[in-house]
Amino acid sequence: MATRHLYVVRHGAADPFGELTEAGARQSELLADRLARLPVDAVWHSPLPRAERCAHIIGARLPGVPVRAADELLDHVPHVPEDPPPAWAGFFDGYDRAEADDGRRRADALVERFACPAPAEAFEVLVTHAYQVAWLVRHALGAPVERWLELGCGNTALTAIEYRDGAAPALLLYNDMGHLPADLRWTGFGPGVRP
Repeated sequence: MATRHLYVVRHGAADPFGELTEAGARQSELLADRLARLPVDAVWHSPLPRAERCAHIIGARLPGVPVRAADELLDHVPHVPEDPPPAWAGFFDGYDRAEADDGRRRADALVERFACPAPAEAFEVLVTHAYQVAWLVRHALGAPVERWLELGCGNTALTAIEYRDGAAPALLLYNDMGHLPADLRWTGFGPGVRP
């Protein structure tokens, strides 16, 4: 039975203009060193510059592995609740039904393309964005659609999910930053105590 092994990562740290920073490039290099130990078949990335650059840094350390864009990995809000929790009400303020429907279509396309068994054994890296990582984790766990809201994701943190025919998805690793030194962890998060 073929297994799709997905290694899902949020891009490296980026500046306010969406470009990878020096820290983000270093995070990407360290992640690439970790992934180089695996039999990676392909690196897919969001078409946005921060994810594309991160993917190409990873690909440079994985000789012969193709690096390609996948529109399904584009940053978007995958689900807009009808009645958002009070803590999130401001975040969703201004989303109209058309934007919400578009986000849901994109989320469905992401799951349809990547969150399923492969016809042959496959080891794929997805360089995407925090919301897409959260959506894939929520989907793998069979959690209610609203649960993606509370799943944080650090820059270049590694999440591993396996998909096999006839079995539920297996979440093997979530938001693992073991490849990063302490000064490169938790970028993208607000202030607070972190492990």
